[in-house]
Amino acid sequence: MKYFFLENSNSLKTTSAAIISGSDARHIKNVLRLSPGDIIGLFDGTGTEYETRITAFSRTGVEVALIKQFQKETDSKIQIDIAQALLKDRKMDDLIRQLTELGATRFLPFISQRSIPRPDKKRLLLRTQRWGKIARESLKQCRRSSVMKVEEIVSFDSMLNLAGGSDLKIAFWEDAVQPTQSVVELTGKTAVKRIVAILGPEGGFTQEEMDRATAAGFKTASLGPRILRAETAAITACALLQYLFGDMG
Repeated sequence: MKYFFLENSNSLKTTSAAIISGSDARHIKNVLRLSPGDIIGLFDGTGTEYETRITAFSRTGVEVALIKQFQKETDSKIQIDIAQALLKDRKMDDLIRQLTELGATRFLPFISQRSIPRPDKKRLLLRTQRWGKIARESLKQCRRSSVMKVEEIVSFDSMLNLAGGSDLKIAFWEDAVQPTQSVVELTGKTAVKRIVAILGPEGGFTQEEMDRATAAGFKTASLGPRILRAETAAITACALLQYLFGDMG
């Protein structure tokens, strides 16, 4: 059964009918060439999935009727927020896709001292909107229960404030001495429900930034003796945290 993301599931819950529009509707009609009577699955990003039957094709999209709905929980038990300094080109796009697959809960993009991209306010908004769309599209591929939330691009200090209330705050830094495992052992695993991990741009964090992060309660941790590309570091950090605390161990 093919699955598709349903932006608004209210109509399906109240009237047992819904309309799939946009690119998904075109994919159903023109690529998959499905017909009225065929069964497709829908999910809404809140943990609810729906088995539906196509009833008709119309100008507005593909009309479906509800057969049954059920809960499916594929999200990790641990909440992992990844705060990433802006990277060059389209690296952030790929990062959004991969972090969605790995089960990150929230994505916090920020501008650090060594961030090369420094878009104006209009471009910042457009980028955030695009990343949100990529996160929703990636949801279809990995069929996780909920959409990774993409926050607005903020300053380094604002990002530190957004990390407040976390059980474990880690700054992955190439100059850090302690390996991640040592930081985890010092913290203890049982009480950790929410983690915030921050990662720098291509040029890394400055000493001043790490001093401010440490003052805000972050522990610095190393990802090994080799220098990783910025985007590789973020993926490695998320996978490692899922292994140590989440559902990949």
